[in-house]
Amino acid sequence: MSKTVINTDKAPAAIGTYSQAIKAGNTVYMSGQIPLDPKSMELVEGFEAQAVQVFENLKAVAEAAGGSLKDIVKLNIFLTDLGNFATVNEVMSRYFQLPFPARAAIGIAALPKGAQVEMDAVMVLD
Repeated sequence: MSKTVINTDKAPAAIGTYSQAIKAGNTVYMSGQIPLDPKSMELVEGFEAQAVQVFENLKAVAEAAGGSLKDIVKLNIFLTDLGNFATVNEVMSRYFQLPFPARAAIGIAALPKGAQVEMDAVMVLD
């Protein structure tokens, strides 16, 4: 099976040895996105703004792969403070409609660049 690299300048450039996403068959594996503004490559301020930026970054990668957020079947959310869980749910409701993707929300000690949230996803294209 061949792999196709997905890349867009509408999401932050990879800051390590990874691709923004890899398409294998009709499945797209999206790398973790932190709340970097793709133009400045700086973190946005405030938790809600960070959650919004992560969803915007995922949306940009999904579109570059030929899909949209509605095609995401699995979403993993990593939070440095699980106290922000309700805010993530509220922001997520702006981006997703039923049926929601399968999801995990995991509390962790730290994220790159001091981000408060990171998300990765699996998307299946028709």
